[in-house]
Amino acid sequence: MGAKDGSVIQYSLSCEKGHRYDAWFRNAAAFEEQQARGIVTCAVCGSDKVGKAPMAPAVARTDNPRVSLSSSHPEAAKMRELLRAYRQKVMSEADYVGDKFAEEARKIHFDEAEARGIYGEATRDEVIALAEDGVDFMPLPDLPEEHN
Repeated sequence: MGAKDGSVIQYSLSCEKGHRYDAWFRNAAAFEEQQARGIVTCAVCGSDKVGKAPMAPAVARTDNPRVSLSSSHPEAAKMRELLRAYRQKVMSEADYVGDKFAEEARKIHFDEAEARGIYGEATRDEVIALAEDGVDFMPLPDLPEEHN
């Protein structure tokens, strides 16, 4: 599996301060390249001293392909706040490009446009094509209260 079939690899990462979080990459080489460039940073504190955290093997579930954190879970409020802060940081520091996200991300990747942070919308087919072209990107998390 890899970028050719539209899949990505998920790593559990941790920083020097012990913060743990998950991140997705096109493949192992993409992680190594981004880490070497210093652009893999802690989602909690921003440190660039990040490495792969020890992780247990994932076991695929056939009864429910998505795992959710119940709103009554003790860590749910904290997780929502971290996701909200991450989302707000991206939206305040990056340029909104709307439905031109895939086009603009590709231009930046191939040095046809100024390198900068962007966010916007992309269709499933556009996301798959970006991964196949080796364009690194990460989805912004949706928060449940944003859909009410």
